[in-house]
Amino acid sequence: MSLFGHPGDLNRQFIARPDTAKDEMVYKWPDLTIRKFTQVTVEPDETAMFFKDGKVAGTLPQGRSRLDGALLPFLGDIVDFASGGNMYRAELYFFGTREFVSLPFGGVVDNIEDPETGLAVGLRVFGEYAMSISDPAALILKLVGTRQVSNDLITDWAREQILKTLRTSVVRKLVAEKWPVLGIAGRTAEIESALLSDVKDPLSPYGIRVTRLGNVTISLKPEDEQTLKGLRKDSAYTRLAGGFREYGVGAALKGIGEGAAAGNGGGTAALGVGMGLGGIVAGLGVAAPGAAPGAAPGPGPAPAPAGGAPGGGAPGGAASVACANCHAPNAPGAKFCSSCGTPITAPKVVHCTQCGTAAAPGAKFCGSCGTPLS
Repeated sequence: MSLFGHPGDLNRQFIARPDTAKDEMVYKWPDLTIRKFTQVTVEPDETAMFFKDGKVAGTLPQGRSRLDGALLPFLGDIVDFASGGNMYRAELYFFGTREFVSLPFGGVVDNIEDPETGLAVGLRVFGEYAMSISDPAALILKLVGTRQVSNDLITDWAREQILKTLRTSVVRKLVAEKWPVLGIAGRTAEIESALLSDVKDPLSPYGIRVTRLGNVTISLKPEDEQTLKGLRKDSAYTRLAGGFREYGVGAALKGIGEGAAAGNGGGTAALGVGMGLGGIVAGLGVAAPGAAPGAAPGPGPAPAPAGGAPGGGAPGGAASVACANCHAPNAPGAKFCSSCGTPITAPKVVHCTQCGTAAAPGAKFCGSCGTPLS
């Protein structure tokens, strides 16, 4: 309905929400004084209400109404007697009753504990919601007050309530259902349903109702997602390897092999690390290369003594002869030292006087019967 005259003109005969305010959830008529017998038009998707002294004075029906006390008895409570009874004095509000859609919400949810790993991680939630005004009187008296308000004031407050409810709803769901955070995106439909139900209670006292949620996206902070993926991979590989120590050794050996193939890191350092890991591998019972799958590792060869042959003897089992000058071992029967050239004198053989056994050079007691040797 078009308007006639200036908004401050008391001779105006018609009142309706202007076209420029059609998208406003709440529109306040600019004049406090309205002439008697004025016609007010209320569209099918809105409600018009009079407020006076912080209370609801009355509600106009949809369609066109003539402000006549005989037709609308509540008008008698808002008569301006200073005008001789020719004016009404009150605040007139128009409320959109339709659904307001595509309202964005989103942000970072407080850190929550991942039931799978016990780590605290941060969730990010984004989406859209639709809302409607379910109780215009409660909206004015409990939230916005008797003033001209914008959609932002209402939607910003509703968005904060949605996020607040989302924090508690998601945490409650995760704890109750033991959902891993890393796969929570697959639970979006269930979270939407639970959130839509939970958010009604805190908004209802303020005359607002969230009717729908859509395009909800739940994701992890990038750094937390990488951490959880790494832990999940380590856990899977540990189970396959039979233990964390075995997995660590395998990962280290794999890294050395990849480094050697790429030519990085230096061969000597990699060889040293590999030799150290070789001892760990042997202690873990890793099968030797070429062994049949599942075969138990066999004992390695015993280390040879410093002298060359077992027991410190020369090759062939005969005892070596030490040089009196440089003490280097020499083959039996050698006449000169192979290291310094000093003539080798055969050691004097001492026999036990009791049992006749030949004693080792330098021995003080017989190795067979224990008799002291002179």
